[in-house]
Amino acid sequence: MAQVEATTERVVAADAEKVFDALADYTGTRAKLLPEHFSEYEVREGGDGEGTLVHWKLQATSKRVRDCLLEVTEPTDGELVEKDRNSSMVTTWRVTPAGEGKSRVVVTTTWQGAGGIGGFFEKAFAPKGLGRIYDAMLDKLATEVAK
Repeated sequence: MAQVEATTERVVAADAEKVFDALADYTGTRAKLLPEHFSEYEVREGGDGEGTLVHWKLQATSKRVRDCLLEVTEPTDGELVEKDRNSSMVTTWRVTPAGEGKSRVVVTTTWQGAGGIGGFFEKAFAPKGLGRIYDAMLDKLATEVAK
């Protein structure tokens, strides 16, 4: 099994604190950012950053649905880490200043991929698919924090 990694980044026209707060707001803003690939979104504990437990189903392809139960931590300033209790998947959101009134948002997801030929295709294609999903989320985030 090889580690698979998908990274997407975007500069957003809002200060880092506002962007981070929007991403960490699992009871409000975060649900608004999710594209159609997500379903059954539910905050089970907490709701604002560290200590949040959130559930969703992620349909990456027409045949691949992942049931996610994520524990949220904030190991450093400007960083949210979502660890899936149901798999090896870990998603890290990093928000840093990128000039006057701008922020850089980098989202990276890693997981242990399948072995064999399936693993080869997963490593080749899954990051691109997840990148498209994160692009959609970052588009919605940019719109949301511009309000």
